[in-house]
Amino acid sequence: MPQIEQAYIKTGRVKYVVRDFPLEKIHADAFKAAEATHCAGERGAFWPMHTRLFTHQTDLAREELPAHAQAVGLDVAAFRQCLESGKYAARVHRDLADGIRAGVNSTPSFFVGVPAPDQRMRVVRMLRGAQPFAAFKEIIDGLLARSPS
Repeated sequence: MPQIEQAYIKTGRVKYVVRDFPLEKIHADAFKAAEATHCAGERGAFWPMHTRLFTHQTDLAREELPAHAQAVGLDVAAFRQCLESGKYAARVHRDLADGIRAGVNSTPSFFVGVPAPDQRMRVVRMLRGAQPFAAFKEIIDGLLARSPS
């Protein structure tokens, strides 16, 4: 990911979008953790929280989430209020349903595509599982070479 970010995202050549796909059968606390990233995002800390939860996957119980919020510098009371409100539950459910319809069955899964006229993306390729930078580079460079600048 750091290589993709440096070569493509930071240069503005690629847009990177994350959607939630909590696998509760594997990680019982994944759904609430997904909500936690959005609550952190309200305070500009989506990525720090995402990274923190990803690196602490065995510590995602509901009662552990406020400590993660504190670790990334969030106001714990505001974070806790957001999390308990469930305000992002519908969004996480929608992302999960969209992923299932699109054929996602594991994480990580990546869709690489090009802009479509309706402001969406026309998927060219789906990659499943952790892949090396070279796999992404080949696909992205091929698409960038074909698209008008």
